[in-house]
Amino acid sequence: MPKTVPCLWFNGQAEQAAAHYTAIFPHSEVLGVTRYGRGAPGPEGSVMTVSFSLDGQRFVGLNGGPQFTFTEAISFQVLCADQDEIDYYWGRLSEAGQEGPCGWLKDRFGVSWQVVPTVLLELVNDPDAGRAQRATQAMLNMGKIEITELLRAADQIPA
Repeated sequence: MPKTVPCLWFNGQAEQAAAHYTAIFPHSEVLGVTRYGRGAPGPEGSVMTVSFSLDGQRFVGLNGGPQFTFTEAISFQVLCADQDEIDYYWGRLSEAGQEGPCGWLKDRFGVSWQVVPTVLLELVNDPDAGRAQRATQAMLNMGKIEITELLRAADQIPA
């Protein structure tokens, strides 16, 4: 069965990005580096691709040049079990990047991430439509997701 491997287009920063991501996510590693040869589109000997895995998910970083940049149209979700995980991933991924609304951020390379507690997915799919709506409204007013605040809003508990 074929595997899907996301390929991320960088402007000369693929090796730095792979090192950054593998330092953040557990069970991650750089798997290999290829270099541009003579007559290739990049400078001879410079990094062309970096293969890496983040907790078992393979990726390729390609140093393709400045023609294409990242947008929020593609993002990676980091599903977190608790607030400590949210705080860790939000802090590490947003460092030198840009924090956004609703658990979204852009890292220092311009890649978009969603740092999401699994409880949010449960809350927005709650059979009690009012509870789901209150949790959704609370999330829409947050940057980094705060689980305690989501639960308070969902259950109508005053702060």
